[in-house]
Amino acid sequence: MLEVLAVSFRLGLTSFGGPVAHLAYFHEEYVQRRKWMDERSYADLVALCQFLPGPASSQVGMGIGIVRAGVLGGVLAWLGFTLPSVIALLCFALLLQSGGLIDAGLLHGLKLVAVAIVAQAVLTMGQKLAPDPLRATIAVTAAAMVLMWQSAVTQILVILLAAVAGLLFIRRSSEEQPSNFSIAISRRLAIGCLLLFVGLLIALPFASHAMDWGWLSLFDSFYRVGSLVFGGGHVVLPLLQDEIVGTGAYGINEEVFLAGYGAVQAVPGPLFTISAYLGWFANGLLGLFIATIAIFLPSFLLVIGVLPFWSELRRQRAVQTALGGVNAAVVGILLAALYDPIWRSTIFNPLDFVAVIVLFVMLHIWKLPSWLAVIVGATLGLLML
Repeated sequence: MLEVLAVSFRLGLTSFGGPVAHLAYFHEEYVQRRKWMDERSYADLVALCQFLPGPASSQVGMGIGIVRAGVLGGVLAWLGFTLPSVIALLCFALLLQSGGLIDAGLLHGLKLVAVAIVAQAVLTMGQKLAPDPLRATIAVTAAAMVLMWQSAVTQILVILLAAVAGLLFIRRSSEEQPSNFSIAISRRLAIGCLLLFVGLLIALPFASHAMDWGWLSLFDSFYRVGSLVFGGGHVVLPLLQDEIVGTGAYGINEEVFLAGYGAVQAVPGPLFTISAYLGWFANGLLGLFIATIAIFLPSFLLVIGVLPFWSELRRQRAVQTALGGVNAAVVGILLAALYDPIWRSTIFNPLDFVAVIVLFVMLHIWKLPSWLAVIVGATLGLLML
C-alpha cells in the first residue's frame, strides 16, 4: 500500500498535460516499468473508465491501485495522484484572496487560456467522438438544446436522448473482442457500491432541501456533478458552472470560476481538482474537503461496482451503441460551454481574439504543454490590462 501511495504521489507531481497524457504516464509506469498489469488488462481498464461518468484518468489510477493492493490501494492511489494538484490550487486560491489579483490582468489572461483549451478540447474530442454525419448531428443538436434551455436538467436529458439515439441509429463498429478482465472484488461489494451510488444521487437533493445545512448542499452539488460528467475533465465545466456559479448559492462569480479553470491547466494531476479551489471559495478548508471528496466519490463507487461485471458488459451491443451517442452529446455540451459562459465573458475586442488564437496555435499546432500556455496567457493578460 505504501508503494502504491509513493508511486501515485510521484505521478501526481509530474503528470502534466490532461487526461490523455495521464493515461500515457500510467502505461509507462504501471504496465511497462512495474508490470502491475498486462497490456490487454490495462486497455480493458481504460475502456471501462471511458464508459463511466467521471474523471477517466483518476478512475484508471483507482483501478490500478485496487488491482495492486485492494480497495484501500485504490483510495491511496487516488490520494497520491490528487493531493499535489489540490495543494497547488489551494495556494492559488489564497494568492487570489490575499493578493488582490481578482480584478487584475492575470485573471483575464487565465480566462483567455480557458477559451483556447476548451476550443482545443472541442476540436479534438469532436474528431474522435463525432467523426461521422450522424454523431456530428447529435453533437450539434445537443449544443443547441443546452444553449436554448440552460439548466442542469437539460444536460441530463440531452445525455439520455443521445443514448437512445445511439441505441437506435448507430451501428456497432467492428473491433477486437476484449479480453476477460477479472479482479478480486466480490459481487456483493460491487452491487452494494452501485446501490449506494444510486441511493446518494437520489437522496442527497431531497436531504439538502429538507435540512438547512450548507455543507450538505455543497456535498450534493459536487456529488451530482461527479455522477453526471461524461467525457472527462473538460466537460465538468458546464455542469459546475450551472451548479456552483449559476445558482449564486456560494458567492462564486464567473471570473473566479474561470480563473480557477485556467489555473488548473497549469498544475499536474486531474482537472477535477478544480473542486478543491471552488470548495475553498465556498466554505474555506471544510468546503475544500467536502467538494473534493464529493466530486470523486461517485468514481470510487462506480469503479468498484462495475469492475467485476465489465468483461461481460462491454460485449453488449446496446452498451456500445448507446455510449456512441452519449460521447457525441458530450462534444455538443462542451461546444455550448465554449460559447456560454467562456467566450461571452472573455472575448471583448480584437486583441482578446488574437491572444486566444496565439494560445490555441501553441496548444493544438505546436503541441506545447498546457502549463506553458497558462504562463503565456497570464503574461498577455497582465500586458493587455
